[in-house]
Amino acid sequence: MHVGLCTGFANYRKIDDAQFLQDELRQILLGEELGYDSIWVTEHHFDDYSLSPAPLMTLSWLAAKTRHMRLGTAVIVAPWHDPVRLTEQIVLLDHLSGGRAIIGFGRGLARIEFEGLRIDQSKARELFDEVVSMVMNAMETGFIEGGEIFKQPRREIRPRPLRSLKGRAFVAGGTPDSLRSTAKLGLPRLFLNQPMTTSTARPPFGGGQAQINAGHVPTTADAPEDPWLKAWMEFHPDEPPPGPFVSNLVFVDESRDRAHELARTYAANTFRSAILHYEMTSPHHGSVKGYEAYQSLRMKPEDVEKAVEGVVQQSIHGRPKDVLEGFEAVKALRKPQGFFPHLWTGGMPYEEVARNLTLFARHCLPEIKSWTSEPLTIGDA
Repeated sequence: MHVGLCTGFANYRKIDDAQFLQDELRQILLGEELGYDSIWVTEHHFDDYSLSPAPLMTLSWLAAKTRHMRLGTAVIVAPWHDPVRLTEQIVLLDHLSGGRAIIGFGRGLARIEFEGLRIDQSKARELFDEVVSMVMNAMETGFIEGGEIFKQPRREIRPRPLRSLKGRAFVAGGTPDSLRSTAKLGLPRLFLNQPMTTSTARPPFGGGQAQINAGHVPTTADAPEDPWLKAWMEFHPDEPPPGPFVSNLVFVDESRDRAHELARTYAANTFRSAILHYEMTSPHHGSVKGYEAYQSLRMKPEDVEKAVEGVVQQSIHGRPKDVLEGFEAVKALRKPQGFFPHLWTGGMPYEEVARNLTLFARHCLPEIKSWTSEPLTIGDA
């Protein structure tokens, strides 16, 4: 089983940005030293929710500082990018890292970011579909061209792509339309910070409960509530669906009570910040064309603390045995090809981060790596 790390570059302590970035990079390099298989970096703009406006630039720096970690994005928000420049940057990261890039795409959600980047959020679906399709094709052929929106003249990508992105590209989708688009493109899923809501009416990120065995070509019985799997069956009827990568908020300690307190502090901080960043209590949430499905996740102000407590309880936390049991449950539900947990979040101080990383690496990482996974599609670097 592939086991990496994910970081949101979230400056919830509101310390000096320069010091924060140095701490964040030190934490990633400690992960390389401790034997984690990958690092996944977010893209966000304009506030403390995430100081990560250029994940491919960050990963290029890490390419020179690491040797074995795969370098992933969770995610690049495709509608915010020109497809030519995005393809060129992915190709360059691949060359600089010896082919270690893994690319997660997303559509984006926060109004502050779309408006600040001067992108019409109501066109995000069309932009996402076209940008991702153009990038994937260019990485396959070495040429980029076409598009109804961009009308790109045919041009060669130089330096030439090392290899295709097929198998190394994923999508984090939050609505049925996004999941259908993801499946049509032939891309597996990223499950980010699962679970992020206590709702049973609509599991987050197309959660579903489909149980797919390795190599099994799905039937309608496999997909009663899963838009991605239904679309996969439609567009790829003879091909077994690839397993996802899954991220959870994880807190481990020799003391179960202390681990729970860590979750109560830092998982809560993370979700409260997400509520503000995505305006989850605002009438705006779910009001933009293409984002209507998010209306079901809009919260009343009086329900916020109940939702926060739900996220705390559903994070993976406890002694090493508890944490392993939590991962076993996620493995049984999601059938992943790999994990990329958040082992620091919510303003956790550097010393606490190092402790959490080290305890997990010592007591959980070898066991989880020994598990059988779904077939790994990302290939060797």
